[in-house]
Amino acid sequence: MEPSPRERFAALAKSPDSQGDVALGALLVAAEAYPLLDIAAQLAELDALARAARPTLRAATTPLARMKALLGFVADQGFHGNRDDYYDPRNSFLNEVLARRTGIPITLAIVCTEIARRIDLPIHGVSFPGHFLVKYVGQEEEMADGEIVADPFSGTTLTEEDLRERFKLAMGPKARFDARWLRAATPREILVRLLGNLKQIYVQRHEPAQALGCCDRILMLIPDAPLELRDRGLVYQQLECFGAALSDLERFLVLAPRDPSADAIRDTLVELRREAARVS
Repeated sequence: MEPSPRERFAALAKSPDSQGDVALGALLVAAEAYPLLDIAAQLAELDALARAARPTLRAATTPLARMKALLGFVADQGFHGNRDDYYDPRNSFLNEVLARRTGIPITLAIVCTEIARRIDLPIHGVSFPGHFLVKYVGQEEEMADGEIVADPFSGTTLTEEDLRERFKLAMGPKARFDARWLRAATPREILVRLLGNLKQIYVQRHEPAQALGCCDRILMLIPDAPLELRDRGLVYQQLECFGAALSDLERFLVLAPRDPSADAIRDTLVELRREAARVS
């Protein structure tokens, strides 16, 4: 019997980040919502995009020119940010982004970085606050103009001033901006952020069963992450799975007893224990 998308994702989650395949992981996320999804065909479409992009991107002679060429190529292919319905779950599914040519920052960034990876251009995702970004990670001698960072959602490159302003808007005026915020994200970090976005969408849409699936896969990627255990516990509570909710929330308090939400969770546990006793 063929392994399910969840089983394949679990195996991917156990692999080292150096072997992580972001496109495959994103498509396995989508495959749970689209059971008939042909993952091989979706990967072949990314291959075709890379073949089409190769002449233009290879002709560019500087990192800035290559980044602009990539942004121009994806725009010419019809990809754009979905400003009209940003929180449509389809924006988080890579197959839908490839079909509809519209998405959110992280899925458009995945399209960009997967095209670049296939033609050996060092363009990587950046898990920046607010919008997910991409950057050119070149050798020191070719980076005379400094780091090249871009926002695939708007299709623009960003100056340091732009980045600092975006950072303040996302994190507040007192937060300290430094180089760690522009570090290239690992495949694991990208998939966690993709699933985190999707989780929040389902929570806002009051779809706890779908949110639970996101929580489960995030915890495959980062087991014992306190806030993810908390969130899954709260989703379990909504689903009236009181034993599972207790287990996750108690574990959260062990791992993060001083978290700002800890007192509220302690109150929630009192209620959960009462509910669990009532139905047992």
